[in-house]
Amino acid sequence: MWKSGSLSLPPAETQIERYSVFTGAEKWCIVAMVSCAAWFSTVSSFIYYPAIQLLSESLGVSVGRVNLTVTAYMAVATVAPTLLGDTADVLGRRLAYVVSLGLYVVASVGIALSHSYAALLGLRALQALAISGTFSVAYGVVTDIATPAERGSFVSAVAFAITIAPSLGPILGGVLSYAAGWPWIFWFLVIASGLCLAAMVLFLPETCIHIVGNGSIRPPKLLRLPVPRLMRHWCDTDIVQVPKWRIPNPLSRSITILSRRDNACVILACGLLYVVYVCITASLSLLFIDMYALNQWQAGLIYLPFGVGGTVSTFISARLLDRAYRAARTERGLQTDKVAGDDLDAFDVEKARLRVIWIPMLLTTCSVVAFGWALDRRAHIAVPLILQFVAGLCMQLDFSIYNTLLVDKNHRTPAAAQASSNLVRCTLAAIAVSFLQNLLDATGTGWTFTLMGGLCLVAVGFFVVDYHLGTVWRQRSLELSCRH
Repeated sequence: MWKSGSLSLPPAETQIERYSVFTGAEKWCIVAMVSCAAWFSTVSSFIYYPAIQLLSESLGVSVGRVNLTVTAYMAVATVAPTLLGDTADVLGRRLAYVVSLGLYVVASVGIALSHSYAALLGLRALQALAISGTFSVAYGVVTDIATPAERGSFVSAVAFAITIAPSLGPILGGVLSYAAGWPWIFWFLVIASGLCLAAMVLFLPETCIHIVGNGSIRPPKLLRLPVPRLMRHWCDTDIVQVPKWRIPNPLSRSITILSRRDNACVILACGLLYVVYVCITASLSLLFIDMYALNQWQAGLIYLPFGVGGTVSTFISARLLDRAYRAARTERGLQTDKVAGDDLDAFDVEKARLRVIWIPMLLTTCSVVAFGWALDRRAHIAVPLILQFVAGLCMQLDFSIYNTLLVDKNHRTPAAAQASSNLVRCTLAAIAVSFLQNLLDATGTGWTFTLMGGLCLVAVGFFVVDYHLGTVWRQRSLELSCRH
């Protein structure tokens, strides 16, 4: 039983072990802060694209060399979350956020003041190293404070922040670079991330269960809030919990997570789905400019339907996931407690989460193929925009279901699990994007996106395998780890 601290608990014989002592309002405040930090991990990439031509002219280098900074950012962003995710699982969420956001602010200031290509290249890599892992830590925080019965709502909130960035990023970047020059893209990031960092320093409590349990264990002084008694559920007389810290080993942890067959199955499925997502976003502006004679400003706006669809999905996925989970527990005669939580190791969480993914995945496949052929046949611009909205909505539903399942499968190391997933999906996406233009030139838009629809069907196959075999594989892996 967790230490109660200053909480007033019922007698021992009726006492219920709370999964988290944070109140509902406190949980939403915490999730709002970590979602804000996760937003920067995505927007930092997309806000940069409209300024590539301006950077080329300002620094006196070719567009190809500026594009190398994009490649460098993506390469570092592929690997960096494994380091931050494992660090957050070991040393605490609060420390990971303060260090990462602090480095990000410094890197953004450096870019805004830079006048050389070398500085831009190095500082963009530092930016990616600092911020790209914050989304994985956000899922770790959700797992710390939210029971499986309510987790879908909080995962959807994090997903909302990440999903809206690809739509807002290019628009913000275009407006700022047009109105004030490209350095103001990074001054905006400095101001916004600085405010987020200040909020976290003042108000984000430590939530890592290895350090504070359910929030009632007194954390080490370094991890406490500077504001007395804010979100505090322990007493000054409580003994400080000394966590069993170790040196973070992200590579070993990632290999361990990926070596589990059930994890590998769903992570590969997500990787294929992410390939389709990235290929759509990477080709949108070029395809629409070429086929519908749009200018740069109009081309930026065509990202909106995809982002709006993803945003709408976050309001659907929360209830969908939580209701499906409760229904699965009820069908098996099990209780669903939003206070105490559930034993996920013994429960077939794969069936509870994946039972609602089939229709969104089918609609994703159909909308992606239809989108490609609408462009190929040069249909009225409204047609591909509507199909883009449907694809964005359904794909974000798929990602929300997947992310919730992944943290449930790996509820002891959720941040490291998300980082491992990022490693696979970004690697696959980088390979796919490098061949995308050649594929479009060789086969045409319609057949390219038909192939993308085929990748969605392969992803469905992986999800089907995990639905039927994932629970057995996961429980066998847990038994083997316990023996060792």
